[in-house]
Amino acid sequence: MIELEGVPELIDPVMVAAFEGWNDAGDAASTAVAHLDREWKGEVFAALDAEDYYDFQVNRPTVFLENGVRKITWPTTRLSVVRVGGEKPRDLVLVRGIEPSMRWRSFCNEILGFAHELGVELVVVLGALLGDTPHTRPVPISGTTSDPDLARRMDLEETKYEGPTGIVGILQEACTHAGVPAVSLWAAVPHYVSQPPNPKATLALLNRLEDLIDVRIPLGELPEDARAWQVGVDQLAAEDSEVAEYVQTLEEARDTAELPEASGEAIAREFERYLRRRDGASGPPGGHATADGSEGPSYRRDGPGGRSRPPKSPRQEDGDESPDD
Repeated sequence: MIELEGVPELIDPVMVAAFEGWNDAGDAASTAVAHLDREWKGEVFAALDAEDYYDFQVNRPTVFLENGVRKITWPTTRLSVVRVGGEKPRDLVLVRGIEPSMRWRSFCNEILGFAHELGVELVVVLGALLGDTPHTRPVPISGTTSDPDLARRMDLEETKYEGPTGIVGILQEACTHAGVPAVSLWAAVPHYVSQPPNPKATLALLNRLEDLIDVRIPLGELPEDARAWQVGVDQLAAEDSEVAEYVQTLEEARDTAELPEASGEAIAREFERYLRRRDGASGPPGGHATADGSEGPSYRRDGPGGRSRPPKSPRQEDGDESPDD
């Protein structure tokens, strides 16, 4: 039995989780949860025992000095709680850590134990994957669930994925079997510029999360960081004709595929988000997963400090992805 002392009774709690590693291309998902924790000053109330779930030769502890005393930080998963103010206050339980090296079923059971004790009504797991998507277009965000009723109610896709999966997929299925409503939100990160950070993908995840759980998330400097990131990649592409040509190919493919999405419904969704933000402006404030489960291509450079190099062809490597849950 998990006993939580010092944690107050929560209001309509939602658990939001992200894990560094295979399911976190560009560190977009883990950075999103870190942003929530920082903006709302989360208070850590629990940490999983690192000995139970991590191989320290894979995820090594770090040594640091505090007032001249050497201390060790162990890789683990921590839980914190934040309260979102406003007309309808609610609490978020934030779960952030590293994808475990072992005992995944026990790991998920422990997370679910906390969810049960805290009365969590919904679990949202954030992920990011490598995809054939251009950095110049809006970041594709897909929301998936294993629950057909939840898919209909929240306008999500019912997952049909088959293949290797990461801790995001395992946790979502564990929630489903335990009767806990669970959703995964995935951001597609351009595989030709996959090194972290990717503030544009982080921002897109937070915008989708905001819509999903109906809270206003303070974005801080993220929009400016996202614009600066895109300008930097634009400059990189402009210096290399091969990169520029490849990006143009992705743009054409994306625009052709998404032409039907330029509908009144899509425009209405964006306008509603704009209105919510305007009305609330004065209120309270490794490799990675790919579609076939393989390791995505790493970010390539000509040399230290050199320019990025995309694959010769979008299909020569296994960079085409979709959520792996």
